[in-house]
This record gives sequence, C-alpha cells and structure tokens, in this order.
Amino acid sequence: NVPQLLWLSGGDADPAQTRKELETLRHARCNLVGAVLNRETVPVVRKNLLQWTVGVALLLAPGAFGAQAADLAAPDPAQPVVKSETKTPETKQSFSVATSRRRAPWQERLTLGPGDVLNFSLFGQKELTRYAIAIGPDGRVNYLQAQDILAAGLTVDELRARIDAALAAYYTAPRTIIAPVAYNSKKYFLLGGVVQKGVFSLDRPTTIIEAVARARGLETGLQERSLVEIADLQRTFLVRHAQRMPVDFEKLFLRGDLSQNVPLEPDDYLYFPPAGPRDVYVLGEVRTPGVVGATPGTSALGVIAARGGFTERAWKKKVLIVRGSLNQPETFVVDAAAVLSARAADFKLEPRDIVYVHSRPWIRAEELLDTAVSAFVQAAVITWTGGHIGPLIRSPIIE
Repeated sequence: NVPQLLWLSGGDADPAQTRKELETLRHARCNLVGAVLNRETVPVVRKNLLQWTVGVALLLAPGAFGAQAADLAAPDPAQPVVKSETKTPETKQSFSVATSRRRAPWQERLTLGPGDVLNFSLFGQKELTRYAIAIGPDGRVNYLQAQDILAAGLTVDELRARIDAALAAYYTAPRTIIAPVAYNSKKYFLLGGVVQKGVFSLDRPTTIIEAVARARGLETGLQERSLVEIADLQRTFLVRHAQRMPVDFEKLFLRGDLSQNVPLEPDDYLYFPPAGPRDVYVLGEVRTPGVVGATPGTSALGVIAARGGFTERAWKKKVLIVRGSLNQPETFVVDAAAVLSARAADFKLEPRDIVYVHSRPWIRAEELLDTAVSAFVQAAVITWTGGHIGPLIRSPIIE
C-alpha cells in the first residue's frame, strides 16, 4: 500500500526477474513511479540506439513518470517482445491461487463497493488524514468537503480523480491518497452440506478447496458405524453469472484432481446438497436380501458380500443392476464370476440402485433331475434289498 514508490534495479539486472518483482509490487497495490535501470552489458551500437529510443519515448510521453506498475512491467526493449497470453482458464496444480501469475477479469479492474473500508489523506497535509472510512450502502463516500461522492463501481484511481476534482474548489492542486484497508463488497455464497454456511467476503484469491476449508469442511454423519461426509458431491454445483460451471466435484474431492479446483469470483454460488437416502437394494439369490447403505466406493460385489453372499442357486454370470427405476430406468449386467476371477472390474453402484441376483436358468432342470435320480436310486436300493437280503427277524418277538 505504498502510495509512491521509486524502483531502482542496479548491477546486471535480469529482465525476467525484474518483471516478476514489479508484478509482486503491483499485486501489493503499490503506485510505482520512476525508472527501471538495467546495466546489462550490450554492444555499443545497440546501447546508443536504445538510449536514443528511450529519449524519444520520454519526449513524446511526458506523463511516463506517472505510469502504473502495469506499464513498468513491460518487457525490456533489449529483449525480444513476448506475446500477450490469451485469457483462457488456468489449470491450477495447487490448493491456492495466491501465487498465480495470471489475474482473473474481475481482478484486472478491481472496483469498490458498499462495505469497503478506505483511508484518505492529502499529500503533504497529514492533519487531514481520515482513517477507516467505509463506503455506505448507497455506494457513496465522504471526505472533507467532497461529499456524496459515488465510489461503487469505480477503481481506487478513478475515485481518487473524483475526490481531487471535488476538492479543487477548496484546495490548490489537491492530491488525494487513498489506501484500501478492507475489501468487503466482493462476496461469494456457500450453502448446503458444509459446517459453516453463509456469505463470505472475497477479500483474497480463493479456490473451491479454500472456500470449503474456510467453511470448516463438509458435514459428516454416522452411517453403519462409520463417520462419512454426507454432502452429495455428484449433485454439487457452482453457479457463476446464472450458469453452472463445468466442475467435477467428485474428481476434486475424491480423486485429488486439482484441475477442478477453480478460483471463485464475486457473486459465485457454491452449493453442496445434503445426501438423501443413499441406499442400495439387494434382492434375489443372496443369503439375506435387504438394504445396504451406499458410499462413494460401493460396488456390486461389495453389497452382495454385505448381505451374506450368493446362495447355491445364484447365477453369478448374470447379476442385474437396475438404475433410475422411477425415471428412465437403465439396466446393467455384471459378470460376477469374471470379477471374482479377476477377469473384469467390479461395477460401481449409485444410491437407489437395485441389485438383483437371479437363479440359474437351468436350476429347475437340475432339481428335477436330482429328484428323479434320488427316486431311482431309492427304488433300486429297495428292490435289490428285497430280492437279495432275507428278513432279519424270523420269529415273532411278541406272541
């Protein structure tokens, strides 16, 4: 927040490093004025040409010394010109965006709004300093004789120009210094299955993970004697400018895919819907048909094992999965025998899926054949016994 700063880079200054340091000062809201000195050794002809070029540029641009950090951070003339980057979404591989070298559109023109707190002073007149002046709900601010100045929607530089114009009738060439103290007007909304719901100030670059951490994490609950998060990540969404952003929250929170950890912007709405009934229904040829609580990693064979496993009549090669039974039902067939022999992957279930284990299609034929064989063996044994084995009792026991 230094209002006027002169940056001198002596010795063999590296252009890339100098640009990086100036970028840091710019993000620190410093108003840079002055020159960047680069004493890098260059050929004499090239050096003289650069000096003449700089001199002509200063003559043609008398306001060059009042340039902002964005102008001073331009590439050195002795270096090849670097093409500007396109404004494409940046893929982050970290939890924070504080070290990002690319600013979002709303950061490139950071405007003030109701609730922002500012310090005002006049250059060379410390007795006129006013601290912690908040912008009112109507978006206006007062400083000395400058009353009812509209500040909402303006940048700090634009507000400074308006204050100077209003004070020009009372002071000779006033130079107002405005130092932001707190940015409270930029907000995002976080509701649903988080511990601390509400409206949060976007007073620093914030990603989705940082926002959830600021809300003290996702809500948890007990399910089958295990502590699990009860937010439904599959139905979680982020709304920006009345449109849903393409963010996969399961990849972000369950697989650690940081490319989904997008930075938030003002007025973003992040909602974690609470998990509804997360039950899977297991029916058919299992030991104990019933309901199994589903988790993000629930699989077909997992719920079958939870209900006691297959019966002897089960047809393991054709396990039926029914999904969306009330609305556009879908069916899937799982070869449990192939899964058990490690020839196929298990099937991931979703809440309210129905797992049905059918009996073997030839089980009735097997039962009939087994009954026929049993009856034939019994008849054969009885017939052979009657013909070859005499009576064991030849005389009556009771007369």
